[in-house]
Amino acid sequence: MPQIERLLEELTNAYGPPGFEGPVRAIMQRELAPLSDEMETDGMGSLIARLNGDANGPKIMMAAHMDELGLMVKYVTPEGYLKFLPLGGWLDQALINQRWAVITQKGVVYGVTGIKTVHAMTPESRGQVFKRDDMFIDVGAESRQDAEERLGIRPGDPVAPDSRFIQLAGGKLYLAKAWDDRVGLGVMVEVMRALKTGSSPNRVFCVSTVQEEIGLRGAHTSSYKVEPDIGINLESGVAGDYPGISPDEAQERVGKGPSIFLHDSSMLPNLKLRDLFMDVALEMQIPVQFNVLSGYGEDGAEMQRTHGGSPAINIGVPTRYLHSHNGIISREDFDHTVRLLTAVIRRLGQETVRRLKSFE
Repeated sequence: MPQIERLLEELTNAYGPPGFEGPVRAIMQRELAPLSDEMETDGMGSLIARLNGDANGPKIMMAAHMDELGLMVKYVTPEGYLKFLPLGGWLDQALINQRWAVITQKGVVYGVTGIKTVHAMTPESRGQVFKRDDMFIDVGAESRQDAEERLGIRPGDPVAPDSRFIQLAGGKLYLAKAWDDRVGLGVMVEVMRALKTGSSPNRVFCVSTVQEEIGLRGAHTSSYKVEPDIGINLESGVAGDYPGISPDEAQERVGKGPSIFLHDSSMLPNLKLRDLFMDVALEMQIPVQFNVLSGYGEDGAEMQRTHGGSPAINIGVPTRYLHSHNGIISREDFDHTVRLLTAVIRRLGQETVRRLKSFE
């Protein structure tokens, strides 16, 4: 398997619910160490890799978050079933009858959210949506004591979706969990690899953030630490190219290039920075898309409003079926995003950044 596919497989297969991003951080540390000049973590666990270019150049912050949607063990029932608290924005329908990995002091314990068999349901109940408060995880324990002592499960243990990376459609499409936002992490690694080979008119801070899914928390602390002049967030975009979703809800299509978010519930982009991305994309013949969302929140908002404020933008790799156990991206979109971001960063010198930050 080629290098990029191996990296994306490893990133998406890794377990990393909010607050428990250690396995993902270890991958990013390994990948970024030879590509950066300095590396550190902030007090919340976000990883900051720095590539020194022009010592007097502006500070460019790329960000992507390490955490994925997950659960937390709330308590164990006397019969040995786990009751849980969702971490992040799950739909109740996406939780039922799915496989999970409970990360315990003794290792990973696998389980499934149980569902009442259709044979035991009344005709009325068959059409109802199961509520999360009625759900539980079956880990095969015989009792609470068995779950806690033999399996090592404790309240507060993180729970991650259990779904494996595979290639679809002859390798052009990738199916996996946690594209939100392991695809952004993959893009950042490849951009850093490209930037390492040439001179840069700026200083690049490649930040792998924590706890985005529960309030953009890692981006808040790391943005204050970096104090960026420009903020570029890399995310999984919201594809709208499958049955049941309309252009009024989402406008991106998988395979049609990276997307520029024009609106989400957390921020509006700097329009001069938007225009720079559009101009570079046109020059390099890279297809780009746009998305206007009524929901969604992302780390670019924290970069935008740190200290005195910074021009910021959110760039997405279109993704089908976000916030579920399985999503789909296109390798072509991934490659186009890497090329576009690399080219834009190489143009962010002092004069360009001064113009982007000017409101005269």
